[in-house]
Amino acid sequence: MVVRQRRRSNTPTTPSYTIEDVKALSAARGEPQWLRESRLAAWEVYEDLPMPSLSDEDWRRTDYRHIRWEEADKLVTPNGATLDTVPVNRREPLIGEQQGGLLVFVDGKIVHYEIAQELVDAGIIFTDLSTACREHEELVRYNLMTKAVLPGEGKFAALHAAMWTHGAFLYVPANTVAELPLHVVMYNTHPGASLGHMLVIVEENAQATMLVDYASSDAQDHSAYIGATELLVGDAANLRYVALQDWNRETFEFSHQRARVGRDANLDWIVGNMGGRLVKAYLEIELDGKGSNGRMSGFFFADGEQLFDLDTQQVHNAPLTVSDLLFKGAAKDTARTVWQGMIKSLPNMQKIDGYQASRNLLLSEDARMDGIPGLEIEADDVKCSHAATFGTLEEEPVFYLMSRGIERPTAELMVIDGFFDELLQRIPFERVRERLQAAMETKIVGSAN
Repeated sequence: MVVRQRRRSNTPTTPSYTIEDVKALSAARGEPQWLRESRLAAWEVYEDLPMPSLSDEDWRRTDYRHIRWEEADKLVTPNGATLDTVPVNRREPLIGEQQGGLLVFVDGKIVHYEIAQELVDAGIIFTDLSTACREHEELVRYNLMTKAVLPGEGKFAALHAAMWTHGAFLYVPANTVAELPLHVVMYNTHPGASLGHMLVIVEENAQATMLVDYASSDAQDHSAYIGATELLVGDAANLRYVALQDWNRETFEFSHQRARVGRDANLDWIVGNMGGRLVKAYLEIELDGKGSNGRMSGFFFADGEQLFDLDTQQVHNAPLTVSDLLFKGAAKDTARTVWQGMIKSLPNMQKIDGYQASRNLLLSEDARMDGIPGLEIEADDVKCSHAATFGTLEEEPVFYLMSRGIERPTAELMVIDGFFDELLQRIPFERVRERLQAAMETKIVGSAN
């Protein structure tokens, strides 16, 4: 009998960064001392934490070990691309011919920046995060990864805190309404690693609407997006936040996203996932103030060999709070999706109302979708419920449409469009809805990339 020795793989299982990379990144940007120290402190946390593994409860359904870190951890650097590189439909005005501001990053570099004068006059700050760190230290230093996303939450959160490369900052002062929407575009033209950050602060009795687009051009090599989003909504404030992701098929996303909502405040958060090879995203709403309200709406469509793992939490840290979550998704080919949801209520947080639902549409026999709702209630006067449903394309409505002279492919397309329409209508921008609907229809009728 011949015994064959198993060769050890030389493929790296972790990113290759060192503390010298952190120092070099900070020095190249001429960052203030407090930010440099913050990055180095996060690096210490990163070194102490293990990489996630299948033995971790929240990772046991998602194996990312096939990522080629030798390709994916090379920081994306600008290569001369300009605003014209970004598809027009991702940077056009959101309402008519107007928008409050537009910030476009290509390969981590700002290629376009504008803000309406009326917003500037109102004291609203909308700029890139690096500039904000230098010019608005009093606002950024005490909010950047100190209240919402924390470095100690995981290996990728710590890495992001140490190595974030670019980001956007929005500040709306108290008693101020940003009448026009703000728009951020993060677009990559070649593979590698990008670590984008969103920091939004809407102070007491203020109001804003914001859209963030994430996308990249096609590539053969692996890429990694290691991101963070922090939404800080003050008392009696109102924030509508839309984030849409359409990475290329060789991108692995690892992101932490959290909102903190104050007393009598309202957050309407809409997320969409269409692209990427693998997405592992944590999305959490913390209802911190009495009477606060948080709604999260999510949609996703996976095809080919895509894997989406979305981990949501609705945390009621105060009484008389309301959370409402609805995620709708579809999968075809050999794609796989995972949604894990949790409603949490701390002790004595009475008279809360929490709801979560996951609706899943299987479009092929080889696709797999997991929906795992959960409740963790430590109060006795609450109203909480959850549900997860799974189904295939129903024949009855398809037959009904065909009986009206509509061909089967078109009829199936119309039924699937109807399934997602409830969520798409929550997006307040008609042109964006049309763009998303077209992208979904391409997935439905086309073959996987």
